[in-house]
Amino acid sequence: MKFEMPFELVLGWRYTRAGRATRRNGFISFISGVSMLGIGLGVAALVIVLSVMNGFQKEVRDRMLSVVSHIEIVSADGGALEDLNGTLKQVRLNSQVLGAAPFISAQALLARGEDMKGVLVRGIDPALEPGVIDLPATLQGPKGVNMPGVEALKPGEFGVVLGLDLARQLGLRLGDPVTLIAPNGQVTPAGVLPRLKQMQVVGLFNSGHYEYDSALVMMHVADAGKIFRLEGPTGIRLKIKDLHEARSVARELAPTLAAGMAIRDWTQQNRTWFAAVQVEKRMMFIILTLIVAVAAFNLVSTLVMSVTDKRADIAILRTLGASPHSIMGIFMVQGAMVGVIGTLGGLLLGLLVAFNIDVIVPALETLFRASFLPKDIYLISRMPSDPQMTDILPVAIISLLLAFVATLYPSWRASQVNPAEALRYE
Repeated sequence: MKFEMPFELVLGWRYTRAGRATRRNGFISFISGVSMLGIGLGVAALVIVLSVMNGFQKEVRDRMLSVVSHIEIVSADGGALEDLNGTLKQVRLNSQVLGAAPFISAQALLARGEDMKGVLVRGIDPALEPGVIDLPATLQGPKGVNMPGVEALKPGEFGVVLGLDLARQLGLRLGDPVTLIAPNGQVTPAGVLPRLKQMQVVGLFNSGHYEYDSALVMMHVADAGKIFRLEGPTGIRLKIKDLHEARSVARELAPTLAAGMAIRDWTQQNRTWFAAVQVEKRMMFIILTLIVAVAAFNLVSTLVMSVTDKRADIAILRTLGASPHSIMGIFMVQGAMVGVIGTLGGLLLGLLVAFNIDVIVPALETLFRASFLPKDIYLISRMPSDPQMTDILPVAIISLLLAFVATLYPSWRASQVNPAEALRYE
């Protein structure tokens, strides 16, 4: 049995590509091409912008997670955990947990000479810490020599590892002495005297995230316990298989913890930043969708002109037995073809640029002798891109829906053409 395409599809496609041979339809065909190009460029711009925003978000998130663990379990009162070993054993039973490490978190002042700065002190176990965060173990020194990181921390030596920006602010280098001032001091008749401890800079780290590089001090967990008079770690840091599942894993672990413990994931620790990124992505999506909508609704004028130009054809088709629904279907196919071709072309162009933006941007910088993201100003000096299907699919669906909606009114107008009236004027 031979398959025959419905004549509505055949005529609709013919009208879409009409105008090459005849001068009469050339202008209408040109407008159809412009509408198709407008939809394609709008879709491509939307895909590229969202991919670049995802890339920047991923870069910042990766830098943040080099010093922040996926999940933290802490004592609600800020004191030492009562059953550290039992809690470690309990959390490791979860199949999502890859690593666990105890830590001490406290606040203090770091002083060198007359310079003083408030810092967040984190007591860590250097042997377990690489299992929960991705902090680089070493930094490249000025002569290409590796500088020590957290592995340089030894118990009883009272060494500290500083963020690179913090060391620059206080003018500290490897081996320099620095004074740590703990808030819990000794009560005397003259008042409360803070605890002062002479420390030595034994390492540096650079996460690329200024908030942590300028305020975080790491020391051995045993030394931190002595300085802050704690009997043990105040919390446990966890690393899980999928960082995006941190919130659900935290909910699973919460009922298994003893009373007096609190659990938080990395999204809660940086809630403001992630909320701002989501709002920015949403607003950019809306703005660029409006551009696609403008291009899609250009189809209305295109199809209205096409209907006006094809009035005689419509009348002849009606006299041959075509129903108003068939006439409406023909022009809906014409508009839908423009929308489909424009959307697919835009997706291909957008994905091509998004996957090769690391090559395109340097080429443009070389061509125009300009730097879009100067290294001396921005922490992220390259244009990252991370195309995600969750962003691309809504773009394609919305573009197709807008194109389809734009065809409804002109197609309905075409179905209402009176054959006798149209042929009389012809």
